[in-house]
Amino acid sequence: MSDYPITGFYFRLTFPLEFGVLDTSFKEVSGMSMEMGVEEIAEGGENRFKHRVPTGAKYQNLVLKRGLTTSVSALSLWCEAILAGGLSTTIIKQTVIVSLMNENSTPVKNWSFVNAWPVKWEFSPLNSMNNEIVIETLELTYDYSLVI
Repeated sequence: MSDYPITGFYFRLTFPLEFGVLDTSFKEVSGMSMEMGVEEIAEGGENRFKHRVPTGAKYQNLVLKRGLTTSVSALSLWCEAILAGGLSTTIIKQTVIVSLMNENSTPVKNWSFVNAWPVKWEFSPLNSMNNEIVIETLELTYDYSLVI
């Protein structure tokens, strides 16, 4: 095993939906970040600086992009049930796993996004003057992430 930096073009997403584990193809995954929140506290009588204290980890939404297909998938049914159901339906949360693969199709790094659910489902504009693939964008929020 080499210690070279890993390329980011070969990856897999896994959604363990209620229909069984589902692998899906996406062209892009973004929002894989976490940062520590910071609160500034002013000390009485000390005007040169403010104390900075941690408030907890913050996570961006996970953004997934892929070309739109005509097939109905368990993933699209999950998104539609949550987003179209409003607050009258139960939100079914899933753990989403992003796996970075090597040339032998073996995962070399995995990220697990725990209790994820869709907050936005968007499709690229339709334009009769362009001959472009329609891109489906899915944005998920989650409780926390782990590198596994």
